[in-house]
Amino acid sequence: MLTELTNINIRFHEVDSLRIVWHGHYLKYFEDGREAFGRKYGIGYMDVYDLGLLTPLVKIACDYKRPIKYGDLVVLETKYIDSEAAKIQFQFTLFHAETKEVYAVGESTQVFLNDKNELMLTLPKFFVDWKKRWEFEI
Repeated sequence: MLTELTNINIRFHEVDSLRIVWHGHYLKYFEDGREAFGRKYGIGYMDVYDLGLLTPLVKIACDYKRPIKYGDLVVLETKYIDSEAAKIQFQFTLFHAETKEVYAVGESTQVFLNDKNELMLTLPKFFVDWKKRWEFEI
């Protein structure tokens, strides 16, 4: 399974008067994880865009387990979830760097659009090649 770990810096402006992270920032952290994963494994947004394709989000979910507080040492684990369908799926886990206590878990799904903004129902060739490179079944 392909994964990427990303350290999350909790900035003061991300917390409220109770010093806990506003819930909407968790989705931003998931975005940080997708971008770090893409850089590491050669499937970043610009890699796809340069091929004339787009990968918009069609689903995102977050299950909050406990609040992140200002000063917490946070790590995001981003896991690629393989699928036969023409989509990119990730699972996320936000956890404390030292105690490993889980703050939240989530998932996202992206689809492929061609240069006419039409939904692609089959895997683009570059994605087939990418999956073969990382030894996923096609």
